[in-house]
Amino acid sequence: MISIGQKIKSQVFNSEFEFQTSRSSGPGGQNVNKVNSKVQLFFNIQETHFLNEEEKQNLYIKWANKIDNEGKIMFQSQEKRSQTQNKEQVIKRFYDALSKAFEKKKVRKATKPKKSAIEARIKAKKSKGEKKQSRGKVDW
Repeated sequence: MISIGQKIKSQVFNSEFEFQTSRSSGPGGQNVNKVNSKVQLFFNIQETHFLNEEEKQNLYIKWANKIDNEGKIMFQSQEKRSQTQNKEQVIKRFYDALSKAFEKKKVRKATKPKKSAIEARIKAKKSKGEKKQSRGKVDW
C-alpha cells in the first residue's frame, strides 16, 4: 500500500485531471483578449482510483465548502501570461492543498511551569508590591 505522501510526490493524480482554459483577466496586454491563458483544474474525488474510501472521506471533510455537487474540486490560475505556466502553477496548488489536507495535526501536550519559575514569579510580585507600599503616606 502506497502512502498518501508518496502518491503526492510521484504525482499519480495527473492522469485524472480535467483542464479547462479561458481568457484571463491577468497580465498580457493586448494578448489577453486573444489567448486562453487562464487554467482551471477539476479533480473528481469520488471517481479517483488512487485514493481509498477513508482518504476520500477525509478530503470531503477538509474541502467541504470547496466541492461542488458532482464531487469535483476546482483550482485555477491566471497569474502568468502563458497557459503552460498557469497549468504548472495550478497543478502545484492542487498538490500543496492535498498535502495540507493530509497533514497530521501535532498533539498538544499540557505542561506545568517549573517550581523555580513559580517561585520567581511570586518573588517578583512581592517585591513589586513592597515597592508600591513604600510609596505611601509620608508622616511629618
